[in-house]
Amino acid sequence: MNTKKILAALGIDKVNEGTSTGSKWLKSTGANLDSFSPVDGKLIASVKQTSAKDYEKVVAKAQDAFQEWRMIPAPKRGEIVRQFGDALRKQKDNLGALVSYEMGKSLQEGLGEVQEMIDICDFAVGLSRQLYGMTTHSERPGHRMYEQWHPLGICGIISAFNFPVAVWSWNTALAWVCGDVCIWKPSEKTPLTAVACQKIIAQVFKANGVPEGVSGLVIGGREIGELMSHDERVPIVSATGSTRMGKEVAKAVAGRLGRSLLELGGNNAIIVTENADLEMTLIGAIFGAVGTAGQRCTTTRRLIIHESKYEELKKKIVNAYKQLKIGDPLDTKNHVGPLIDKDAVALYEAAIKAAELEGGKIVVKGGVLSGKGYESGCYVKPCVIEAEHNFEVVHTETFAPILYLIKYSTLDEAIAIQNEVPQGLSSAIMTTNLREAELFLSAAGSDCGIANVNIGTSGAEIGGAFGGEKETGGGRESGSDAWRAYMRRQTNTINYSTSLPLAQGIKFDL
Repeated sequence: MNTKKILAALGIDKVNEGTSTGSKWLKSTGANLDSFSPVDGKLIASVKQTSAKDYEKVVAKAQDAFQEWRMIPAPKRGEIVRQFGDALRKQKDNLGALVSYEMGKSLQEGLGEVQEMIDICDFAVGLSRQLYGMTTHSERPGHRMYEQWHPLGICGIISAFNFPVAVWSWNTALAWVCGDVCIWKPSEKTPLTAVACQKIIAQVFKANGVPEGVSGLVIGGREIGELMSHDERVPIVSATGSTRMGKEVAKAVAGRLGRSLLELGGNNAIIVTENADLEMTLIGAIFGAVGTAGQRCTTTRRLIIHESKYEELKKKIVNAYKQLKIGDPLDTKNHVGPLIDKDAVALYEAAIKAAELEGGKIVVKGGVLSGKGYESGCYVKPCVIEAEHNFEVVHTETFAPILYLIKYSTLDEAIAIQNEVPQGLSSAIMTTNLREAELFLSAAGSDCGIANVNIGTSGAEIGGAFGGEKETGGGRESGSDAWRAYMRRQTNTINYSTSLPLAQGIKFDL
């Protein structure tokens, strides 16, 4: 990859400002944040972090912008989002490559992430001509009732490193067409992709005369996230990340009676029944387990296998893992790239050790890779462990390519095993039996926000609402009616008669 050429095409310098109100960049007073690639360990570039003083300037500009932006007709806001989608199409190869290089996911996954951004822009354009309410019949003669939806104001977005640009776009594209303005705090582990996105949208906004402040960027660590979470001027905060982080955000936002939209941990399982197609299962399970080096919130972490299929599927998995190629994610021949940093590597090693101490049996041995091509120290081997469903480590989300194999006897038992973990994001069942599939999708089945049949746990489409229950946070982003989270509902009653009857037949005569 010609890194210099790609960075130049995206407007990335050796040292970049990390604070923006849209098309303008503020001279940040914060310290430099260096971005090192987990691919080769090299410094890509640096970003000046946002200080508390800088943050105040961005919020003030967003407040002013909201007064104007909310009154622009939604279809016109949608037209600007459409142009953003077109700008992303032109920069897809460059931005996808930067996502891959800065985060460490495969080039195909990096390009796919940018495609998600394009797709959500297309979805938002159509949505901009809907944003529908409903009409209801009044009990009072000469009256009509309806509801409508209005924008909230400033939408704060805290995103995670594993999907450094897509999740921001899920929130932003919808919030913009809804009439909100946005302030984005990206992960400090992937600041350059955020700078690149801001520069792309700045060109679109400038060409359309969009008021400064509709798209804000603040780059920094936990302190900036805390400022946003406690800020009463930010009525909604959408946060993606760990359950620990989400609980802190939820507490801070709830303390001021604001709204939080949370996309947190996942501990996802595939149930493999005695009626499963094992070839389909193998593809879904392995991609789910090793895609993005196990660093997706929808990663398959548990494979719950019927006892009659257990040994056969285990053998297939072992053989398939032997064929996995680990290395530079920008090389399309490789299946697995690096973990994000050495802290993630340490957590990976600790999880394997914990599983062994609890009695787990290693089926495919893990380990940290070293030598030529692995100089960053972030490359690990995907690991497979036979485990009992009640192991403590099995109930813990580890952001790494570790797959636990668990045996079961009855489908009711399998569903109970799947649901017993504290997280509730994605789930799947592999079966050719309609009754098994429908039970899994029923109220007595999966307790997750996403439940799939004959596909894996990973790879959601933007048309459906994305999110989960329990410690996943309960938020919903992307498709369906997820747009409602970014708006406030208003019920309207209009009296077009010549009298003023009261509801419930109450009499109040003067």
